[in-house]
Amino acid sequence: MKKIGLVGGISWTSTLDYYRYINEGVNKKLGGLNFAECVIYSLNFGDIQAKSWVGSFELLLNACESLKKSGVDSIVLCANTAHLFADKLQETIQLPIIHIGVETAKAVNKQGFKKVGLLGTKFTMEMDFYRKKLEEHGLEVLIPEKQETRDLIQYVVKEELGRGIIKSTSKEKFISVVNDLIQEGAECIILGCTEIPLLIGQTDFLIPVFDTTIIHSQAAVEYAISI
Repeated sequence: MKKIGLVGGISWTSTLDYYRYINEGVNKKLGGLNFAECVIYSLNFGDIQAKSWVGSFELLLNACESLKKSGVDSIVLCANTAHLFADKLQETIQLPIIHIGVETAKAVNKQGFKKVGLLGTKFTMEMDFYRKKLEEHGLEVLIPEKQETRDLIQYVVKEELGRGIIKSTSKEKFISVVNDLIQEGAECIILGCTEIPLLIGQTDFLIPVFDTTIIHSQAAVEYAISI
């Protein structure tokens, strides 16, 4: 089995899900007492916030280099926004990084959808590093049109979900945002932040919802057990 390196702590709440999904996935494939061989480097999210995501390359690089020294075969960045630096990190450390945007695009294409609604941090929604990966796979990407809506999503992700706080009022607001995207023509919804599935999921909507935490974890499982 290949050893997976997880860059976690961004935030710790979703890192818990990664660890669970990957271990459950490996066990489902291999049975018995087989579970994932993995190493977690859990960053202090406060350090990321102090530098802001756009200034956090060195923090992420240090985590990846530490994991490489531990003998991992591949890296999983346990946050959509961290993929702002995925290509640069892969080039620098010379280890494959399992890209959450690419794996999500594959999952959407497999079901034949072309127009997707994307929720994530402001960086994921507004910058092109993530949307470009989706568009390279033939997808048209819709994001919430109003700045105040994107600001709301950012606040809930950072100040609530990132601290493990779940509020019914925030859930109602997120459902409303998704319904607006559906009205604009979204055929499916990508939860492009690994904390958002803590708040909303497939049971809240009639159209397909793609949970990037699950998709990314499943890709890590397939890599781990591949020959």
